[in-house]
Amino acid sequence: MMIEEVKLQGSLVLGLDSPNLELKTGVAGGKVKLLGLKTEIADLSHMRRSFTLVNVLLLLALFGDAPWAIKCSLLCEQGNLAVIRPHSVTITEFGAVGDGVTLNTKAFQNAIFYLNSFADKGGAKLFVPTGRWLTGSFDLISHLTLWLDKDAVILGSTNSDDWPVIDPLPSYGRGRELPGRRHKSLIYGRNLTDVIITGDNGTIDGQGSIWWDWFRNQTLNYTRPHLVEFMNTTGVVISNLTFINSPFWTIHPVYCSQVIVQNVTILAPLDSPNTDGIDPDSSDDVCVEDCYVSTGDDIIAIKSGWDEYGISYGRPSKNITIRRLVGQTTSAGIAIGSEMSGGVSEVHAENLRFYNSTTGIRIKTSPGRGGYVRNIYISNMSLTDVKTAISFTGRYGEHPDEYYDPTALPLIERITIEDVAGQNVKYAGLLEGIEGDTFLDICLLNINLSVTSKSPWNCSYIQGYSDTVSPDICEPLRERIFPDHYSDCYCLSHHLQSSSNQNRGGAWLSW
Repeated sequence: MMIEEVKLQGSLVLGLDSPNLELKTGVAGGKVKLLGLKTEIADLSHMRRSFTLVNVLLLLALFGDAPWAIKCSLLCEQGNLAVIRPHSVTITEFGAVGDGVTLNTKAFQNAIFYLNSFADKGGAKLFVPTGRWLTGSFDLISHLTLWLDKDAVILGSTNSDDWPVIDPLPSYGRGRELPGRRHKSLIYGRNLTDVIITGDNGTIDGQGSIWWDWFRNQTLNYTRPHLVEFMNTTGVVISNLTFINSPFWTIHPVYCSQVIVQNVTILAPLDSPNTDGIDPDSSDDVCVEDCYVSTGDDIIAIKSGWDEYGISYGRPSKNITIRRLVGQTTSAGIAIGSEMSGGVSEVHAENLRFYNSTTGIRIKTSPGRGGYVRNIYISNMSLTDVKTAISFTGRYGEHPDEYYDPTALPLIERITIEDVAGQNVKYAGLLEGIEGDTFLDICLLNINLSVTSKSPWNCSYIQGYSDTVSPDICEPLRERIFPDHYSDCYCLSHHLQSSSNQNRGGAWLSW
């Protein structure tokens, strides 16, 4: 699937070459306007059963010039892909051979060592031309652009010795799979500023099948490596590339700020273990947009540390925007957790399409996690052939060691999901909180699912509100959002508050 960006008379047109997905937006006079939309995931207003005054107000807020639209939407800053690095070299200048056989780790390391001398002189660019460039792990530097040509493929070595072993993340306390250390990612960066990985849709191939076999055969000595990982880095752009066959999670920014992942394709077999697509972890100001992901685990998983280690490290994931995401998986389209002990908040996701998948949206946690998940807003989601549309799992289990505190309960609150359509969905929602730790202010609005199960909803230890949900919602969420509880729902309060501010003394708010 290709993603195109075309500028037409000051408007930005974004589209995917699928007959079912075309999104166009325009900007004029500082106002964002919807120009056209042809997709199963948009224009779900037909699902509303009747147009009451509330419906009209909602539509005015959605498509008018109300200021809430900025307040309730996290905006992605565009990465500066046009940045000109004054110094540039090609990997072949350092002896690399693109035959898919010659190991080029030293060539990559030497090239980057050389370019480091230009980091304070405007930065540098490392060009990878057409070819198959076999390599082990290598580290990037600040003010660097790694550029892959259209037919360039960086191949991860199938020799585990070419992936060095490093310390575990402090917010995890150990390797995610095994106690102790972990393998370094194929492309790695730590304590950096201003790093770009991009190109003309070149490919980074982790050749992960050998790692998957070692995992299944339980012959790993250390936790498997990610394909790309940045730690403690500010200003990361990853774009216009294809990532395939990661040994473990594919793109993993951890303890990072100002991260943009756009126009990327991520692929791995649906039966490949733990090949998550994009996992923002204890990171803030993250934007993921215009991506296609088909993998063996969560398409996006937002994390923030594991049990007592995540609580102690205390760095949340926040201000995360996800837009125009398409994919399939044997797990969830968007997951939060289960490692969320540092907290997760201010997540906005919109224009989502998931198909042939196990779950659409999933929040997973457990006693012992501590932390919080709050202020989550999901809208405009289309599901086809998905087992469970919405899943909350309060007893996910799996702890790093015996030292976790089982009384450290997570706080889950202010989760809003609206404008969802689904075909051939088995369960509308399996919403399981924790006894003595009810999940609060769960708000579902304008949801229409064609389900196959005779018991579409299963809810326990959940409190919240709903409006215009089909099939009929479970008892704990039956109380109506409007007119009394819209302010309890994250983001929905802006629909009416902004109008109230513009119409002082607005008697029309008294239904």
